[in-house]
Order: sequence, then structure tokens, then C-alpha cells
Amino acid sequence: MATTNDLKNGMVLNLDGQLWQVIWFQHHKPGKGGAVVRTKLKNVESGKTVDKTFNADVKVDVANVDKRTMQYLYNDGTSYVFMDTGTYDQIEVGPEIVGDAKNFMLENQEAIVATNDGRVLYIELPASVELEITYTEPGLQGDRSTGGTKPATLETGHTINVPLFITTGERVKVDTRDSSYLGRVSS
Repeated sequence: MATTNDLKNGMVLNLDGQLWQVIWFQHHKPGKGGAVVRTKLKNVESGKTVDKTFNADVKVDVANVDKRTMQYLYNDGTSYVFMDTGTYDQIEVGPEIVGDAKNFMLENQEAIVATNDGRVLYIELPASVELEITYTEPGLQGDRSTGGTKPATLETGHTINVPLFITTGERVKVDTRDSSYLGRVSS
């Protein structure tokens, strides 16, 4: 148990039997009345985001979430297999839990696997990853670093938009949160 004054970004709360992750919070003291804590919470299972206001110093149940760095091994067609690098235990994670992270995962890459009472909640990747472009249309003469974009297929099979000067075979940095191009990776 903790109070609303102890909230931090990333903390997972157990509210009415559902797990909610704190995305944002703000302590607010209006002119009259007691202080409140405004929060933006994301449901860990459904991904739904809600705004919720708590009175200050109210007790909230903090969920025990175990975050471990694990290595992604392979996809067996029905689930994604991860291995704990310390104990070599393997776990299978369903595609509905992996979600959009599959667009940026390569075999043998590390990811953070969050569990609660033995149940996998979500997969957390680094904010950005470096991937190779396996196919993109050739650029045209006169293409500049500013201007338009074109679709490019990454080595994971996911398609993102890149600047016109990027060619097949180049490595690029990609934001895992919104699939945006961040820049070239120099070798």
C-alpha cells in the first residue's frame, strides 16, 4: 500500500482488480478545498487510457510487477519465446501481449518482460532500435535531406516512412513508440 503522494511515472496500481500504469501525475492544490492528485492511467491489459483524480493522501494498492531483462529467442508460429538470461528459463508470450513490439524485435535481442504473479503483462523495448532497410524504392535525382518521405521495409517486415535519400541495405534508428524514423546509423 502507498498513498497518492507517493505516485511515480511507471508505477502499476491495482484498482478494483485491474492493473493500471501511471503515465503522468500532477499534485494540484486548488484555491479552496483539499489537495488532489491528477493522473493519466493506462490499463496494462487493454491499453485503454483514462484520466483519474484522487484526493491527496488516499491509500492506493500498488501491484507487485517484476521487470526482467530477457532475450527474445524465436516465434514458434503461435507465441513468442523469451529466455531469462540469468536462469535460462524460457517463457512463451502470446501475440496479443507482445502487440506492436513485434515490429521491432529481432532474434537474440533483449527486451524487458513485466510479470505479475507469474502472468506476463507487457513487453518493453528500448525507446529506439537500429534496424536494416531490406527494401525501399530508389531515390530520385534532386532528392534532398528535407522534403518528402517514402515507405521502407525493415528487416522485421514492418514498414515505416523514411526520407527520400535512404537506400536499401542502410541501417536506420527507429522510435519503437510511434514507428518514426530517427536517423541513419553510421557504420
